[in-house]
Amino acid sequence: MNQNFIDPVQDMSIVQAQQRFLSKVYSWMVGGLLLTAGTAYWVTTNPLILEKIMGMMLFLVLGQLGLVIFLSARVQKMSKNTAILSFLGFSFLNGLTLSIILLAYTQESIFNTFIIAAIMFASLSVYGFTTKKSLSAVGSFMFMGLIGLIVASIINWFIASSALHFAISIIGVVIFAGLTAWDTQKLKQMYEVQFQGDEIATKGAIMGALTLYLDFINLFLFLLRLFGSRR
Repeated sequence: MNQNFIDPVQDMSIVQAQQRFLSKVYSWMVGGLLLTAGTAYWVTTNPLILEKIMGMMLFLVLGQLGLVIFLSARVQKMSKNTAILSFLGFSFLNGLTLSIILLAYTQESIFNTFIIAAIMFASLSVYGFTTKKSLSAVGSFMFMGLIGLIVASIINWFIASSALHFAISIIGVVIFAGLTAWDTQKLKQMYEVQFQGDEIATKGAIMGALTLYLDFINLFLFLLRLFGSRR
């Protein structure tokens, strides 16, 4: 029997399994984004809460970072309910911090930028799912670029260079565009977790949702820095 023969029925079943798993990932991701958007809107329409949030920004940022580290490091050992609550908690905290950022821009530019980010994200995610080319080299390059981006952002925090700010924004869009395609391709290979029971499948979908959630949010924010109209 020809070992290079590919059973079309088996190949189709794998694709369907990958699609089912990614549909779970996207469902959780969209749920997280809706929670974030709802939280941000709630804060911006309540001046008293907004004032309190502004005085807690450092703690909120540290809380978000802590949740991401906790979820990434402990997801295999925690229950699926803890993983779900951690992801939703992160989405809520991110909505609180984003409310302050979004106040600097007009509602129209926020909406328009969101649409652009959504179209870009969807296109890149589809590419990551459908391409036969391995994106591991692209992903590794983008990850190294992300480290450089963080360093440049810290430096610009002190020197406040408008030229560096513009460059960081452009590079940020490129990096998270590349990471979106790469992360989708990686998640495509994780479809087998759904056959390992509901507990493992849910935690796998939550971690995938967190990954793509972060890609989308950062893509949106860097696009907003480039194209957003300030109040």
